Amino acid sequence: MKFEKYPLAPELQQNLIDNGYFRTTDIQYKAIPAIMNGEDVLAIAQTGSGKTAAFAIPIINHIHNTKTNRSSNWVSCLIMVPTRELAKQIGEVFAKLCKHTRASSYAIYGGVEQDAQINQLDGGVDIVIATPGRMFDLISQRKLNISSVSILVLDEADHMLDLGFIEDIENVKRILRQRHQTLFFSATINPRIKKLAYSQISSNALRIQVSPENMVSKNVTHSVVKVEMDQKRHLLVNFIKANPEAKCIIFVRTQVRAERVLAHLAKNDITAVSIHGGMEQTEREKNLESFRNQPIGWLIATDVTARGIDLPTISHVINYDLPDEPENYVHRIGRTGRGFAKGDAISFYSFEEREKLAAIEEFIATPINQLKVHKEHLEEAIKIDDSFSIADMIAAEEALMGPPRKKKKKK
Repeated sequence: MKFEKYPLAPELQQNLIDNGYFRTTDIQYKAIPAIMNGEDVLAIAQTGSGKTAAFAIPIINHIHNTKTNRSSNWVSCLIMVPTRELAKQIGEVFAKLCKHTRASSYAIYGGVEQDAQINQLDGGVDIVIATPGRMFDLISQRKLNISSVSILVLDEADHMLDLGFIEDIENVKRILRQRHQTLFFSATINPRIKKLAYSQISSNALRIQVSPENMVSKNVTHSVVKVEMDQKRHLLVNFIKANPEAKCIIFVRTQVRAERVLAHLAKNDITAVSIHGGMEQTEREKNLESFRNQPIGWLIATDVTARGIDLPTISHVINYDLPDEPENYVHRIGRTGRGFAKGDAISFYSFEEREKLAAIEEFIATPINQLKVHKEHLEEAIKIDDSFSIADMIAAEEALMGPPRKKKKKK
């Protein structure tokens, strides 16, 4: 359905056109009318299916049409998200769609100074996108007042609940003084999390589930390659050299692994950037922005970027390590094949990771196509790849974690 068919404010309609929104995705088609009608919604749809716009469009339209003169600290909508990167990204989407309307939005998150955020809130904001830590910090300082919120949104709701944010959500709902609309959006949800979600919304809430029989988008071709753990780095270098025009996210299990892979690629004259939870927020944003603005390139990431982050024109995702949680496989490979684009995802798995692979296939309820690497191809990969010594690995680890502590001698 075309967006022009919806009874949206002319200013919002123009913003949609300016930002390339012409026709609804499945989740937008099903969710927008329900949200405009004021219903509570639990929406589950594949990553990359347009979930952010599905709630942003009706929220902005509602505030634009109903906004009156109000005190500067009156917040109408609160959107809670699990990570800083997701808060920043959703904030950017709202900023584009709020342009020229009477609705205003702002994202607050930790890792950066509070002063600019406080100044923005003091000036008046209708829609606040927030991570729980910074949000409660500002509430405790009386710099953020959410008592008049009429719309509460949880994005990546399963991750929020799985991380133990249920108490934070309950605390927020206790602060809200009036009846409010609650919207839960996620790409995956399990029975335990579903029960928690339903405990926070009305009994007649609308459940929307798009393509539940296939958690992986049909736009993504995904496969696995069996390779020994210590040969993954050779295979990765060979893949990069064979695909020089790719724009790819390489997912690893830990911060240390991210730095090791980054150093190994640099050793082979391959320029890449990394992002993980051990970095300062400013460095994370700098690396993400650098990668975002390049037509090709390589980003090495932990699961901090697996959920919700929308980076344009990602042609490939490589799971250098299989994720510990099966649902993160869906979120990781969903970084490619977004919207109407096509994408490829390849996972390296070793003998030690076979149980993780089995758990992923059980979770998505389908076997994953297995590619074979011929022995001569792997030998060629090793040949073109400068060897990465144990000393190099230790140096990369020390750069991240610091040198090992000396043991104290017993007296």
